[in-house]
Amino acid sequence: MAQHSPSLKRLKEAIPDSCFAPSLWTSLGYLTRDILYAAALIYATTYIPLLESGSLRFLAWSIYSLLQGFVGTGLWILAHECGHGAFSSYPRLNDIIGWILHSSLLVPYFSWKITHARHHRYSGHMEKDTAFVPPTQAEYAAKRRRRIDALEDLVEDTPLSTLLRFAAHQLLGWQAYLFFYATGGKAAIAHPKTQTRTSLPLSHLSPDSLLFHPKQRPYVLLSDLGLALTISGLVHLGSILGPSQVMLLYFLPYFWVHHWIVAITYLHHTHPQIAHYSSETWSFTRGALGTVDRSFGFIGRHFFHHIIDHHVIHHLFPRIPFYRAEDATLAIKPLLGAEYLELREENFLVTLWQTFRRCRFVSDGDDMRKKSGVFEWNVVVGECGGGGLGE
Repeated sequence: MAQHSPSLKRLKEAIPDSCFAPSLWTSLGYLTRDILYAAALIYATTYIPLLESGSLRFLAWSIYSLLQGFVGTGLWILAHECGHGAFSSYPRLNDIIGWILHSSLLVPYFSWKITHARHHRYSGHMEKDTAFVPPTQAEYAAKRRRRIDALEDLVEDTPLSTLLRFAAHQLLGWQAYLFFYATGGKAAIAHPKTQTRTSLPLSHLSPDSLLFHPKQRPYVLLSDLGLALTISGLVHLGSILGPSQVMLLYFLPYFWVHHWIVAITYLHHTHPQIAHYSSETWSFTRGALGTVDRSFGFIGRHFFHHIIDHHVIHHLFPRIPFYRAEDATLAIKPLLGAEYLELREENFLVTLWQTFRRCRFVSDGDDMRKKSGVFEWNVVVGECGGGGLGE
């Protein structure tokens, strides 16, 4: 970040004080609205069996899962607000609501809250960030079993193989992160010198995971309890309605929810203009500005609670509630100037595909870049086309 960039203190002073004060009733209003949306969609499915055509029933369930996925993503984001203390001024109430919401979506609330706070603390750090740390050129070459000077041969990837990798990334990426800490910085573990007895040493689900301090183990167990209660409830519901009905009502929207969460986080922190930093060159403000504001139209503003539209301010000041993020963004934009990156005219889904296909690793082979401690995106094929690689 350039030396003329404003300090965090100056940015905070430019934001109205009201932006830092969450309203419990406003937050509860959005929560109630989303729960009513979810209930209305479930009620609407009771009419699907009345459709005579199998094709119409298939279409109706597809529309339901997509819309319920939008609503579920919004509930996920409200739990995310709870984790940051932006839902209300009452920490215990935030955690109760966040735990219930995330548990109902099979997310280990406290475990994720701990590592997500570390992501915000070290965003853009090549070793300590906990979300979507990009591979270096050498790491990517080793993973693909290619020589560094032969990486350009990757243009030979078939469209089918790319599509399969993309589908796995979107549908299983979140689960891989929870179970195996995929894409997280390995220096971000909480106690690297401690021995662990778990078979999943970097799992969000294990209280003995290296991701957590021993004093945090009760919170991991409480997170696991929430998952166990949700799974038990789904099993019981399956015994009443049948497994296929539970699959249609819950798991189809579940995969939509986590597709959107992966997509949103992925695009927040990957773009050719966004660099990552070594421990010598990283700073909090530098890392926090390493994200981009995009747009997903009505869906992003209404269902996804502005998390796509105003993510830069969220990284600078995560306790600002989402419904005040726009005012805060407008307040600091004149101060940031070129340091503020927004790409609101791009198609979100097209950008997601272009980014996954073209942005593969950050350069580390140039001596000057090594010495500078700045890791810049290098694209394998052409230009990134405005795409970018969170939360």
